[in-house]
Amino acid sequence: MTMKIPDPEELTRQLVNFNTVNPPGQERACAEFLAELLTEGGFDCTLDVFDGNRANLIARRGNSASKAPLVFTGHIDTVPLGAAAWTQDPHAGEIVDGRLYGRGSSDMKSGLAAFVSAAIAEAGRIGDRGAVEIAITYGEETGCEGALRLVETGKLGRAGALIVGEPTANKACIGHRGVLWLKAVSHGVTAHGSMPEKGDNAVYKAARAILGLEAFDFGVAAHPVLGKPTLSVGTVQGGLNINSVPDLASIGIDIRTIPSMTHGALRNRIADSIAEEADVETLFDLAGIWTEPDTPWIRRVAEITEAVTGEPFAPEATPYFTDASVLTPAYGGVPTVVLGPGEPSLAHQTDEYCSVDAIRAATEIYRRLIADWVEPGA
Repeated sequence: MTMKIPDPEELTRQLVNFNTVNPPGQERACAEFLAELLTEGGFDCTLDVFDGNRANLIARRGNSASKAPLVFTGHIDTVPLGAAAWTQDPHAGEIVDGRLYGRGSSDMKSGLAAFVSAAIAEAGRIGDRGAVEIAITYGEETGCEGALRLVETGKLGRAGALIVGEPTANKACIGHRGVLWLKAVSHGVTAHGSMPEKGDNAVYKAARAILGLEAFDFGVAAHPVLGKPTLSVGTVQGGLNINSVPDLASIGIDIRTIPSMTHGALRNRIADSIAEEADVETLFDLAGIWTEPDTPWIRRVAEITEAVTGEPFAPEATPYFTDASVLTPAYGGVPTVVLGPGEPSLAHQTDEYCSVDAIRAATEIYRRLIADWVEPGA
C-alpha cells in the first residue's frame, strides 16, 4: 500500500479550519482528524478524551525496546481572537503573499502540521532501530492542562529527547524560564464611603503590596541565556461600589524564573515581603527547562537546523513557557529543544500568520532529525 504523505502547507490550513479557541477549547474533532491521518500513516494512535470535547492524542511507531523514542509535542488549542477586527478570516487559512493567515497559524498549528507531515514521510524509516512518539495536547494556553493529564493518567511512554514545535522561526531554542503565578489577597473592613475612618481599606493595602512587589529584589545573578527573573503584577481587583470602603482586594502576580531559583523558597520570600498587607497563595507553578548547548543531541539539532536554514546556531531561549515544563521532567529530564516554524512575535496577535516557506523548512528539519535518530549516520 502506498502511503499518502500530507502536504504541510495544506495540513496547516486544515488545522486552522478547526476552531479550537480556548476557552472552551473543543480540541477533540481536530485530535480525531490527526489520529486518522497518523493511523493511515502507520502510527498506533490513542485518543485521551476528557470532558466530552477535549482530547489529547498519543501516536507511536517503531521499536523503543533498545532506544527510547524521539518525541514531538504540540498543542491544538489557540487563544481567543481578540477585540480587534481581522483583515483575514481567522479560521480559513488563507494564503496571501506567501503568508498563511489564521488563529493558531504560528502558535502552533504550523508546527503540528510540520512534524506530523515529517513523521508520516519518514514512517518507512522508523522500525526496529528506533522509534518516534507524538504527544498532542489540549489546553496548553490555559495552563498545560492536557500535558498534566497525560502525566497524571500515565499515558506517556519513554523519551530519549523532546522537540516542542512552538513558534521559534525555526531557531533551535534550548530553554525557557519557569512560571510562578501568585494571588495576593488583602482584607479590610467595609464602611460607608462618607466615613472612611470607620473602615479599613483593602485597596490601600493592595496598593502598598504592589509598590513592594515593584521594588522586589530577586537577589540572583542573570542566566547567560535565559536572562533575569521577572515579576509583573497583571491584575488588580477590589471594591464593589464607589461609595463603600472595600473590605477585599486581590492582585495577580506573574513571575518568570531561572534555573538557580527554587519556587517554594521564592514564594515564601514574596509572601514575607508583603505579609503586613496581603496573604499569598499559589495559582500556577511550573519549572523552566534548560539543556546545555554542548549536549550531543543538541549539537546534532544545531547542525541539522543550520544545514536547512543557513542560519548559524547560537544558544537561545523562548520568552514563553511550553508543555515541556510538564513533559520534560515527566520524561526524566531528557534533552529538550523548542523548534517550530511559527513567528514568536505573531503569537496571540490579530492577523496572525506563518510563512509557508518556514513551514516547509521546519518539515525538512524534522524529517532529518527523525532520520538521524532512527538511523544515525545513514
